[in-house]
Amino acid sequence: MAGGGITTRGKDYPGNLTFNVFMTCIVAATGGLIFGYDLGISGGVTSMDSFLKEFFPSVYKKESSVKPSDNQYCKFDSEILTLFTSSLYLAALASSVVSSSITRKCGRRVTMMFGGLLFGAGALLNGFAKAVWMLIIGRMLLGFGIGCANQSVPIYVSEMAPFRYRGALNMMFQLSITIGILVANLLNYYFSQIKGGWGWRLSLGGAFVPAAIIFLGSFFLSDTPNSLIERDRLDEAKILLKKIRGVPNVDEEFNDLVAASEASKQVKHPWATLFSRRYRPQLTFAFAIPGFQQLTGMNVFVFYCPVLFKSMGFGNNAALLSSVITSIVNALATLVSIMTVDKIGRRKLFIEGGIQMFTCQVIITAAIAWKFGVSGNPGVLPKWYATLMVVAMCVYIAGFAWSWGPLGWLIPSEIFPLEVRSAAQSINVSVNMIFTAAIAQVFTAMLCHMKFGLFIFFACWVLVMTWFINKYLPETKGVPIEEMTIVWKEHKHWGKYFVENRDSEVAMKATSLSH
Repeated sequence: MAGGGITTRGKDYPGNLTFNVFMTCIVAATGGLIFGYDLGISGGVTSMDSFLKEFFPSVYKKESSVKPSDNQYCKFDSEILTLFTSSLYLAALASSVVSSSITRKCGRRVTMMFGGLLFGAGALLNGFAKAVWMLIIGRMLLGFGIGCANQSVPIYVSEMAPFRYRGALNMMFQLSITIGILVANLLNYYFSQIKGGWGWRLSLGGAFVPAAIIFLGSFFLSDTPNSLIERDRLDEAKILLKKIRGVPNVDEEFNDLVAASEASKQVKHPWATLFSRRYRPQLTFAFAIPGFQQLTGMNVFVFYCPVLFKSMGFGNNAALLSSVITSIVNALATLVSIMTVDKIGRRKLFIEGGIQMFTCQVIITAAIAWKFGVSGNPGVLPKWYATLMVVAMCVYIAGFAWSWGPLGWLIPSEIFPLEVRSAAQSINVSVNMIFTAAIAQVFTAMLCHMKFGLFIFFACWVLVMTWFINKYLPETKGVPIEEMTIVWKEHKHWGKYFVENRDSEVAMKATSLSH
C-alpha cells in the first residue's frame, strides 16, 4: 500500500504503509480498549439497581422513591457515587506523570505492558468487590493502567506510522476507545437482565479481557525506531525502520531521527525544558486541547448516558439500550474521521465538528427546558420526545467522534520534538484526566443545580474552542513528525517565537566569536 497523493511540507521520506506497520499500529491501538471499556461500563453499572442497593443504598433509596411528578434533575446527586467514577481518573493523572520516565528510559512497549497488568488487577478487584473500599482501590488500579496506556500508545503509533498516514493510524486508538465503550454498553444491557442482580460483577470484572489483550499484544510488538535510537540501539533501529517502511533506503529519515535523538540527549531535564519559551506554542495546545476535549461535554454523555436517560424518564433497560445506540454512532463516526483526516486535514474536522456539536446542544437544551423546565417535573414523556432526544444526542456524538474525540489524542502526540515528547504527552494525559475527574465528580451536582443550564454551559465552551482552533491551530496534515517545527514557524501568531529564538542564537554566537 504505497503512500502518495498528499501534499507535504518539509522532507518527503520514502516509505509505504506496509502490512507489518498496519497490524502493529492496530495491536498497539487496542490500548484504547481499556479506557473505552471503563468509560462505557461506569455509567451503566451506576444505573443498575442491584449495584446501587449493595454499595450505595442511600442513592438507591432516593432514586427508587422519586415519582414521575418529582424533580428528576437531582435523583442521582451523590458525591460518594461520583467518587466511584472520578477516583480512576485521579489515579490516571498520577500514573501518566510517572510513566513518562518509563516511556523514555525503557520504551513505549514496556509502558503498555504495565498498563495492561495494572488494569487487569483492578478489574479483578472490582469484579469480586464486597465493600466500597474495594471498589475505590480497584478503580485506582484501573486508573494507573489507563494512565500508562494513554501516555504511551498515541506516541507509539505516531512514531511507527508513515507521516502520510499518521493521522489515520493514530486514530485507531480513538476507534478502540469507541469500540470499548460500545462493548461495555452492550454488556451492561445484557448483564443488567441477569436474575439475582449479580450482573454488575460481570460488567466490572469483564475489564480483565481488554487488559489481557493489550498486555499480551505488547509481547508481539517491537519498540519504535525513535525509542531504540533514544536508547543507543542504532543498528536495531535502522533494521526496524527498513522493515516498517518497506523500502531499502531509509537513510534520510534515519539520519534525521538520530539527529533528533542527539539533540534530545542534550536535554537533561525534559520537564524544565518543556516549559521554556521555545516550546510555548506546542505547550499551549498540550494544555488547551485535552481541557477543551472534556469541556465539549462528551464524557458526561459517556459516563452518565444511562443515568441521564433514566433521569429523563426512560426506564432502566430503555436507558441502557439508548446508550448502546449512541455508542454505535460513536464508533461509526470515528471511522469517518479515520478515512478523512489525512485528506481534508485536522482543522476542518475540528471546526465542522464544533459547529455540529453546538447546534445539537442548543436543540437538546431547548427540548429539556421546554419539557422539564426548572422544576424537573416532565410529566409523561411522549415517544416522539424520547426519539428526538436520542437522535439529537446521536448527531452530537457523531460530531465529537470525527473531530475532538480522535484529534484530541492525535494533535498533542504529533506536534512535539523527541526531546520533550514523553513529558508533553504526560501533560496531555494529566490535563485530560484532571478535567475528566472534575466533570465526573461534579456532573450530577451540576445537573441538580444548573438543570438544563448545564447544556448551555457546555455549548458556550464549544463556541470558545471552535474559535480558538480556527485562530491558533496550524494544519499538521502531511508533515513528518520530526519536521513539525515548520508549521509553527510559518504560523502568523506562533512564528514570532521562532524569530526570537533565532535572534538569540545569533547573538550568542556573535558574543562567543568576540571572545
